[in-house]
Amino acid sequence: MNAPLSRHILIVEDDATTRITLAAYLRREGFTVTETENGEAMRKALAAPAAVDIILLDIMLPDHDGLTLMRNVRASSDIGIILVSGKGEDIDRIVGLEMGADDYITKPFNARELLARVKTLLRRLDAHEKRQDASTIKRFGGWSLDMAKRRLVSPGDNPVKLTRAEFDLLAALVDNPGRIMSRDALLDHVSRRDWSPFDRTIDVLVGRLRKKIEPDPTNPQFILTEHGVGYTFAGEA
Repeated sequence: MNAPLSRHILIVEDDATTRITLAAYLRREGFTVTETENGEAMRKALAAPAAVDIILLDIMLPDHDGLTLMRNVRASSDIGIILVSGKGEDIDRIVGLEMGADDYITKPFNARELLARVKTLLRRLDAHEKRQDASTIKRFGGWSLDMAKRRLVSPGDNPVKLTRAEFDLLAALVDNPGRIMSRDALLDHVSRRDWSPFDRTIDVLVGRLRKKIEPDPTNPQFILTEHGVGYTFAGEA
């Protein structure tokens, strides 16, 4: 089934062959597509009246660093962002997710796989909009996690900054108190991409979350490790 024409994809890619081929494929699938070749053109496209649902953003652009462009967008918008890069190391994916990307795909990629990720991200963004209407607040150990406003407040009533990936991971854990969640299930909440046994994204994010919410990160009370399986959230949500 084709996507509604109202769903608008912005492609930011300096390689003309890749950009044109991908744009043609997405248009055949029913999307509205805008093509841009650099950061300046991307800014103009985002300033246009037509709302963009997802940005497919190449990290290596001739005039701007893609990660910097993403950080600037994320500072004022929750628009969907999928990074496209020739770098496939775990650390590159982790940095991208930490800085606010929703997903990360490496070149060369299969167009059908990218399409699947786009559709999955759209469903996720739609679900997030529905949660905003619900305005649900989860509490644990004096902490408050506002699922709608994507905001974490400490027991001392101080806001704690979370990256998009950190928030999505904590929200997934808090939503499932007492349930053992595997790394692949958690990674699906964070980045919506396939998991491999060698991916350390979740472990890195858990370590960073523990430093922010645990009284003693070396002896966690909330996010507990289930060796060989994944993690459990032990707080009262």
